[in-house]
Amino acid sequence: MEMTDGEAERERLLGKLTLREKVRLLTGATTWRTRAEPALGLREMVLSDGPAGVRGQSWDERDPSLLLPSASALGALWDERLVERLGGLLAAEARRKEVDVVLAPTLNLHRTPLGGRHFECFSEDPELTGRTGAALVRGIQAHGVAATAKHYVANDSETDRLTVDVRVSERVLREVYLAPFEAAVEAGVRVVMAGYNGVNGTTMNASPLLTDPLKREWGFDGLVVSDWGALRDGDPAARAGLDLAMPGPDSPWGAALVRAVEDGRVPSAAVDDKVRRLLTLAAVCGALGDPPADAAARSGADDAAGTGARAEAPGDAVRRGPVGAGAAGLPRGAAEAFDHARTLNGSRAHGGAEAGVASEGEAEAGVGPEGDTGAGVEGGIAPEGEADAGVAPEAKAGAGVEPAVAPEAEVEAGVEPAAEPGGAPGAGSRVGAVSDLGGAAPDHLRGRPVPYTRADATADAATPARRAAAAGSGAGTEVEAEDGAGDDDRNARALLRRAVAASAVLLHNRYVLPFDPGRLRTVAVIGAHAALPRAQGGGSAGVFPRHVVTPLDGIRAALGDGTRVVHVPGPSTDAPPPPLAPDLCADPTTDTPGVRLRLLDASGGELYSEHRLSGRQLEPPELPGALTVEITALLLPGTSGLWTIGVGGFGRMSVTVDERVVLDGEFARETDDPAVVHVNPPVHRVRVALTAGRAVRVTARRELAPGTGRATVVTAAPPRPDDRAALAEAAVAARHADAAIVVVGTTEHGESEGYDRTDLGLGGRQDDLVRAVTAANPNAVVVVNSGGPVELPWRAQAGAVLLTWFPGQEGGAGLADVLLGRAEPGGRLPTTWAATLADAPVTRTGPVDGRLGYDEGLHIGYRAWARHHRTPAYWFGHGLGYTTWAYEALDVPDDLVAGESFTVRIGLRNTGGRPGREVVQVYLAGPPGPLERPERWLAGYTAVHAAPGERTTAVVRIPGRALRHWEEESHAWRTRPGPYRVLAGRSAGSLPLTAVTLVRASG
Repeated sequence: MEMTDGEAERERLLGKLTLREKVRLLTGATTWRTRAEPALGLREMVLSDGPAGVRGQSWDERDPSLLLPSASALGALWDERLVERLGGLLAAEARRKEVDVVLAPTLNLHRTPLGGRHFECFSEDPELTGRTGAALVRGIQAHGVAATAKHYVANDSETDRLTVDVRVSERVLREVYLAPFEAAVEAGVRVVMAGYNGVNGTTMNASPLLTDPLKREWGFDGLVVSDWGALRDGDPAARAGLDLAMPGPDSPWGAALVRAVEDGRVPSAAVDDKVRRLLTLAAVCGALGDPPADAAARSGADDAAGTGARAEAPGDAVRRGPVGAGAAGLPRGAAEAFDHARTLNGSRAHGGAEAGVASEGEAEAGVGPEGDTGAGVEGGIAPEGEADAGVAPEAKAGAGVEPAVAPEAEVEAGVEPAAEPGGAPGAGSRVGAVSDLGGAAPDHLRGRPVPYTRADATADAATPARRAAAAGSGAGTEVEAEDGAGDDDRNARALLRRAVAASAVLLHNRYVLPFDPGRLRTVAVIGAHAALPRAQGGGSAGVFPRHVVTPLDGIRAALGDGTRVVHVPGPSTDAPPPPLAPDLCADPTTDTPGVRLRLLDASGGELYSEHRLSGRQLEPPELPGALTVEITALLLPGTSGLWTIGVGGFGRMSVTVDERVVLDGEFARETDDPAVVHVNPPVHRVRVALTAGRAVRVTARRELAPGTGRATVVTAAPPRPDDRAALAEAAVAARHADAAIVVVGTTEHGESEGYDRTDLGLGGRQDDLVRAVTAANPNAVVVVNSGGPVELPWRAQAGAVLLTWFPGQEGGAGLADVLLGRAEPGGRLPTTWAATLADAPVTRTGPVDGRLGYDEGLHIGYRAWARHHRTPAYWFGHGLGYTTWAYEALDVPDDLVAGESFTVRIGLRNTGGRPGREVVQVYLAGPPGPLERPERWLAGYTAVHAAPGERTTAVVRIPGRALRHWEEESHAWRTRPGPYRVLAGRSAGSLPLTAVTLVRASG
């Protein structure tokens, strides 16, 4: 085949490089950048985590990002057009931050409900995951940014994820776990990330699966990158299909790979192929062209700054001590990195094309680039999460060293607690007046998410989260923007708000929803998650959102001044204490909301000092001679009692309160998992007696030691409320309200990268809270704020149950739209929900002797439930709207030839009193015989809209591949002739229409 001009040019450039220069390009320059090669006109490319937002090159709360609903919420959309638009939003964010490659989508499956990273994956089904992931890929890449399909492959749980060897058959790999990646390749994805895990005895970085089927059979011409730090054995990976090792500047390749090529252990052609793919990606991303004037300087700055080099955001940073003569006191070489990286924060306009308007009548489900799940879908809703990714489960103080004061023991700290048994429920988590700490928040704090958990939750129009919740007057109303925000920002927020409603799944409704706002004089909003929701899951994909609209704020803004909204936090959720935030503390140096971050040398001398907004500092600056990270804040308690104060990290750490040592110990690193070491380090806690209104100086220090990372986290939480009193208060509020809304959800203990869940229960006494509220008010609505399945033992007692996932920054606004009927809840479950964990057919996540057998084979999710003849709480595909539907007719071909696509038509009627959207799902069941197949499997879907009483026809194209199976003996796809049942309905457990088509052998 003749080369294109671009290919010929890249071959010419490849020929200019020596072996050492080629190999140099195959390891990153820093944590997030590839290497530049000025002689070729190749600049560095910047990679950034996804999929809920684009963080950029640093964990810096002063450089916020748009926060999308979690991937599980996107899976609940069943709407590829909307997913494409959200992909365009990610691309716009990437371009604004000058990111070339977004590390999204995650195409692993919900194999078991205990998967800790459910929120980052779309669904349990390969067809839905493949179509949703392909749509996100198209949306991102339509704007000149590369998407990344990850984590290839069978990286479906977190337990021992760095070393686990998944044992899975060839057929199951092909039909289940590889299928979504094949769909992404068909969509043109430009990067594939190889996972940490092994498959059938070989780590994925050296797996033959990188060559076949990925590169050879599927024709993937993009780049394969390692997961961060996953490359451990250089020669096998070099001979296999891995192309780029991240992060840099060091990896097992480098000089060792040069020697391996020179010694003949690795073919030089393998290295050439890797560089060729890197150059191709660079060309697509606009990183390959005329050599920029400062390319050499940038390359030098990369090498000088080392791993993770980045710019510090503007602040009152003061650097002292022997740190060189670079700009602003930075070390030489890093100064240029500072100047360059600072330009990465320059803003660009947000993008994303408008979704097309669907034709009325028939809605066709496509499988190609125009694959639509139904045009003109009504507003969607996505899940909310925490502004700051949380902390890993509590670690006990010690590693053999006793702290100065044992954790969980009362510490006097020179202050006597007031006589308030248990403290007022939920009180004390918010500073009553910022002026008490030295003045109003500066401009750079405006728009930052502010946890708001006071029991009275007094309306405060100046609260950033409240300003973020717009009061709309109908579906599709644009979200009110903050002062100075432009049309692009308003449009982005409106799209995110729509996605929240469109992904919200109404699990149960006794005709309670939607509320009539005109009849609501008093509304009780109950639960800690109502004021401090989880907007996102924990782990490396977290971002710092500019704001988060809480459920409480969204409901208040939507109802306006004519309705009294009462908030009662209820009992503790047992969530980890959150990092220090500006609403709770002040920088003792500037008296402005936030903390003081310092780096100290071995003698305690100050090398660096700056104001920061959060007690969660994952990347303190790296400076020569720095031995200790110190975070100091003036903490102003809002209630008296035993506060829980903690420090997260590894190595020698201490906490002082008003110069009194309350925790001091050596805390060894017990894992190599980078998500734990660098993102969610364990927090060691101590209880300290504090008095309301009396500020104390809290100082946390951690020593920096090789191999322990830099992440340092300081947390604080008010006294735990008395559970009995909190439950009683919630019941009283629900009983006297016109409407009661209780918000419950998971905590950082349950859903985060780095570890799997051990149960499906809600934290603390949240089940008791729901029971108390529904007993007091049987029409109470329960809002579930989780990224994956949880047990809902009280679901039959609730007036309605609404699942909002981790809905992102606009969660509260979108939730209010659904509750008040301004938008229909559009979501359908992408995962089957068990009534109890004991009912679930597939639950194992832990390997035995390093191996995790996928013994269930083809049967995960709804397939497993059907195979075992079990009934879950809610089937895959389930979700109610605000109207009802009758399925009346199913039309399928009498016969067809194997391998051919065919069309299914489903007639249905809107039997309710409102216009609505219905997701019509088509499943197949194979002919009888010895071949093992699932009882039924999803083959296609689409969405239709109809007015009350209107009939419509859903048209679903079923691709020929939906009937095939993988034959291991011949290593090929086969379609078995015979009668296939075609089933249509609204979920995997509700399929009222059945027909048969006869599949004839081809040829």
